[in-house]
Amino acid sequence: MSWLQLRLDTAPAQVEALEDALLASGAVAVTLEDNADQPVLEPAVGQTPLWHETRLTALYPADTDMDAVFASLPDSLLAGCNQRVEILEDKDWEREWIQHYQPMQFGDRLWICPSWLEPPEPEAVNLMLDPGLAFGTGTHPTTALCLETVDRLSPKSWRVADYGCGSGILAVAALKLGARQALGVDNDPQALIATRDNAQRNGVADQALQVALPGAYDPAPWHHACELVLANILAGPLISLSDTLLDLLAPEGTLVLSGLLVSQSEEVIAHYAPWVRLSLASEHEGWACLVGRKN
Repeated sequence: MSWLQLRLDTAPAQVEALEDALLASGAVAVTLEDNADQPVLEPAVGQTPLWHETRLTALYPADTDMDAVFASLPDSLLAGCNQRVEILEDKDWEREWIQHYQPMQFGDRLWICPSWLEPPEPEAVNLMLDPGLAFGTGTHPTTALCLETVDRLSPKSWRVADYGCGSGILAVAALKLGARQALGVDNDPQALIATRDNAQRNGVADQALQVALPGAYDPAPWHHACELVLANILAGPLISLSDTLLDLLAPEGTLVLSGLLVSQSEEVIAHYAPWVRLSLASEHEGWACLVGRKN
């Protein structure tokens, strides 16, 4: 089945009214996207910021009378909007997606491989992981930076905490690389399910990986017990959660922080300075990975 998509470039002030009008005209879906490569980072609570130049894409069945659609939309909303209608051919999106997801190498030993492909290097440390609902497949620069760092640190026999674990990719990778025990924490229950599933798929013993919501694990066994603490989250939470992360970190343990922009590094480094001497260990596409040892 084919579809028709109507693309409209507009300003933020018109987005809500235009979205309502498009849905009322028969659109089965309306999506919003940045039309000027403008990042929107860490909005305040209750805020939904939009890009200065926003593109709306409305999806219609192929037999829709687009002249009637345009006639139903108020001229005041269409004024100044760039407009175009395109045919969107239906595809086997699952097959299309599978073709573009290939094994990826991080560092010297670690590979992330989808389950439907054979690992390129069977003797390497291969983590079998399929994209799912939780964040963390290795494709995002921050995840890649953390994986490369974990491979370089070689956490053999270490205890590891992965705070904001998402898919569990960092915790499972550390265990596959020789860590003896890991704690995965996330405020999304779906992430905890994904972490358990990925651990089982990769032969991680149940007793080797504990997963929990924040505050739902016994802190005593983990108090200053982790030789490696990983947190791949946004800059704001990295600062607000510093007490929690430092409580997990063993004396002379290593802290790895990512999920922040290079431009945010100085603020985070300064915040942790009394306890950990962080430095910019690596960066990619404007994203940073900070690494340091506990003072």
